[in-house]
Amino acid sequence: MLTAFLRAFRTPDLRKKLLFTLGILALFRFGAAIPTPGISEKAVTFCTGLEKSSSAAGVYQLVNLFSGGALLRLSVFALGIMPYITASIILQLLAVVIPRLETLRQEGQSGQAKITQYTRYLTIGLAILQSTGIIAYARSGNLFQNCNQPLIPDSSVFTIATMVICMTAGTAVIMWLGELITDRGVGNGMSVLIFTTVISQMFGYLADVYKVKHAFVLAIVLLVGVGIVAFVVFMEQAQRRIPVQYAKRMVGRKMYGGTSTYIPLKVNQAGVIPVIFASSLLYIPELAATLFGSKTHPQGWVTFVETELGTGSIGDSKLYMGLFFVLIVFFTYFYVSITFNPTEVADNMKKYGGFIPGIRPGRPTAQYLGYVLSRLTAPGSLYLGLIALVPMIAFALLGVGSQFPFGGTSILIAVGVGLDTVKQIESQLQQRNYEGFLR
Repeated sequence: MLTAFLRAFRTPDLRKKLLFTLGILALFRFGAAIPTPGISEKAVTFCTGLEKSSSAAGVYQLVNLFSGGALLRLSVFALGIMPYITASIILQLLAVVIPRLETLRQEGQSGQAKITQYTRYLTIGLAILQSTGIIAYARSGNLFQNCNQPLIPDSSVFTIATMVICMTAGTAVIMWLGELITDRGVGNGMSVLIFTTVISQMFGYLADVYKVKHAFVLAIVLLVGVGIVAFVVFMEQAQRRIPVQYAKRMVGRKMYGGTSTYIPLKVNQAGVIPVIFASSLLYIPELAATLFGSKTHPQGWVTFVETELGTGSIGDSKLYMGLFFVLIVFFTYFYVSITFNPTEVADNMKKYGGFIPGIRPGRPTAQYLGYVLSRLTAPGSLYLGLIALVPMIAFALLGVGSQFPFGGTSILIAVGVGLDTVKQIESQLQQRNYEGFLR
């Protein structure tokens, strides 16, 4: 493994790509530490210290995860990559109901470039909305529940507009950095940025666990984390290979076809998207309780939401964990059904003379692929639900739930992106050497 890394850095063009990627990541992390103009940095630092003992930013915990902790610091990159992720998911869902988007997706590279442009416009719009909401949340004093210091000393219209513009511009810069990594670096740029933001918080959480619970509990936490990571790696690599045979055909005086290949159907076909959907949906009741509920005399539904569905109830509420598990299973089936079309795959195979041995081309092939996919999605959805809940339960039992929210979503993202990036480096390295990272 170490010799493979050394070989990668000894290759000039691959070394340039790796160093360029590392430079962009350093710039990205530097931007996450620059405070937004108009923010009281002393008040943010003081309130952040108080929040470490409780749930981080309440309903904004998921956004804070994808910003690498920049949200709680109210930095220029406070929104992180979350607006781009949301825009990409929205366009994927809209492609099912809008024929124009479906046509663009089938046009190849030119259509994909148009969809990418739409994604950028939607990202900017979402960034404006999210930055306005977060600034209004900070201005009202609800961003940090345990701190009453004014985060925005001058709340004039000019100051608020400047902050919104700076946060939106930060999101646009993050998009640009991600595309630079994709074009001139190693791996998928947006995925690498998400990986960096998730990993950047891990060592701080480990230090908090060591300060509060000392070395023995820290060692148990590390063992649990390593075991979960190993299981995630095993499941992320698991796939069902459907054999495909292409018949021989004459085109002019040349013979084409006659090759054998396979369709790789992963057990976790949906990735981490269902967990993000479920987490976002379960944050809506707490957001409604925070915005519309009374703090002095809380209503009955507000008390129910805070005790059963709030972020503070994670690991304690059976209702929260049950709903979380059911929503993950539902969104897994839903997302797989809109991203993988067995009929389209069967038609493409038939068009190019391909068939599955023992299955007739056309409709029987589509039915067979749908049957296999539904059987694979069942263990895949259960796996996602368990990975999302097991760290939550394990760290709550160890008493480090609030100090170590590096849970299922973070592990899935880190492992998935890490494997994909290593495979891309491996493929480039094998162009020059037979041995690479994966043996």
